Amino acid sequence: MPAKHIFVTGGVVSGIGKGIVTSSIAKLIQTQGYNVTAIKIDPYLNFDAGTMRPTEHGEVWVTPDGGEIDQDLGNYERFLDIDIPKDNNITSGKVYWNVLNKERKGEYLGKTVQPIPQVTNEIKDQIKNVAKKSKADFIVTEIGGTVGDYENVLFLEAARQLKTENGSVIFTHVTYLPVPGNIGEMKTKPTQHSFIQLMERGIQADLMICRSENPVDKPRIEKISQFCNVDEDHVFTIPQMDNIYEIPIILEKQNITKKIFDHLNRYERIKETSTSIESSLEYKVNAPDFVKWKNFIEDIKSLDKEVNIGIVGKYFKTGKYNLKDSYISVIEAIKHAAWNNKVKPVIDWIDSQDFEDSLEKLVNLDQLDGIIVPGGFGESGVEGKISTIKYARENKIPYLGLCLGMQLAVVDYARNVCDLPDAHTVEIDKNTKDPVVCILPEQIIEMEKSNYGGTMRLGNWRAKLQTNTKVYGLYQTDNISERHRHRYEVNPDYIKLLESKGLVFSGTSPKRKLMEFLELPYHPYFVATQSHPEFKSRPMKPAPMFDGLIKAAINKKYS
Repeated sequence: MPAKHIFVTGGVVSGIGKGIVTSSIAKLIQTQGYNVTAIKIDPYLNFDAGTMRPTEHGEVWVTPDGGEIDQDLGNYERFLDIDIPKDNNITSGKVYWNVLNKERKGEYLGKTVQPIPQVTNEIKDQIKNVAKKSKADFIVTEIGGTVGDYENVLFLEAARQLKTENGSVIFTHVTYLPVPGNIGEMKTKPTQHSFIQLMERGIQADLMICRSENPVDKPRIEKISQFCNVDEDHVFTIPQMDNIYEIPIILEKQNITKKIFDHLNRYERIKETSTSIESSLEYKVNAPDFVKWKNFIEDIKSLDKEVNIGIVGKYFKTGKYNLKDSYISVIEAIKHAAWNNKVKPVIDWIDSQDFEDSLEKLVNLDQLDGIIVPGGFGESGVEGKISTIKYARENKIPYLGLCLGMQLAVVDYARNVCDLPDAHTVEIDKNTKDPVVCILPEQIIEMEKSNYGGTMRLGNWRAKLQTNTKVYGLYQTDNISERHRHRYEVNPDYIKLLESKGLVFSGTSPKRKLMEFLELPYHPYFVATQSHPEFKSRPMKPAPMFDGLIKAAINKKYS
């Protein structure tokens, strides 16, 4: 069966949850027994998200094959419980890169290279390449931004052409219905205008999904149906939800999967060549995988115990607002582990720079049941993070360090246990007397060229764990793989000293060249890793290191 395509577009404003809608639709189709994958289209000219600040575009997601990608691929992986490669992120930068390389090689045979057809053909080729490699029955593709963005024009045109060529294509338009405070009435006019903009690109939406603070009432649904040429039962609503993983259930209550299947089957029946049984889509009521997901969500609602976990970072503020998306995978990994241990997580956002202004504030950390210092780059807030780590270590507060959180744990231990007061990472202090964290020698050449896009250890890397350690107990195996995104490593010249003072490097690269995990045996839970285990956490399969943190947090609070 050729791959069937569902395109998800957005209107009114960005950030209304197209990624979660894409993930939810993909999940529902997957529960019906079909092979599903998802694509994220980002219209920006960056080749990928590798050089973007988290406060600029949210968290940078790392794929197994080393792609630095938009955070929505993380949502796709978490919902679908599959690994998604970097080819599933298509950017304007990648598209133009390929087009210009082909032009330089003469592959267009002397033709004038234009946005249409060369660029749109390249977009379609990249989508088809994902379909071919994944062998998926369904490709759910999210087109980032809103339909009014001029940089989206060619992607919408490529999607329109794909429907003309393929036919087995559905367009799902996600919009936002505001309730202006001075009016007190839910307004559909912005949705109508976004639909008109979509029609101007030659695309008729097959499904309309309305995001709002409260459920959309019947008069509003009738108006959207009338002005957007969509049947009323093809207008779906998603009110604000506390748990994003409940959205597939909300949509399924409105029969969205059956409507999608009916729509595609109707198209198949009018094709002259489509008479085979294989081309029909069969909808199963209460499919076992859907029931399992539904029961999982219901179990979460019944939880009453709580644990307080503090995330001590620096990528929170953008202007006057806090941006939780900077650490979205860490947040979701905390939730997964907490739910697995039958507790609700209460997450405290702590700006590490606060502890640089006043060390007295560190006492407030006693109120937490666990602390996480996540990854990051640059010097701002670093000393506050080191002070946090020292406080957690000395006061037996469960601690999990991720990437930079491991490197700074080494700095703290070197300074305050190994009597190396000037110890630091060369990322922050290039002239430190004791560079306990340094850059890989082979990366120095790239750094000197300012080629920052090629200087990191990215994607899946294997590690060998020592038996009889906390980390080994978490993974229950001595051979594991986690995703990485960093360019600095623990300096091998200091390992013997650190170990002689009680620090245990419980996991290393297979040849013991690179330190991957550390822990303190005498501490209830002081564990850190050079990797990002949050990228492999799933709702029903929590990341082992987060699971261990939550167990230690529960023990601290309730024992």
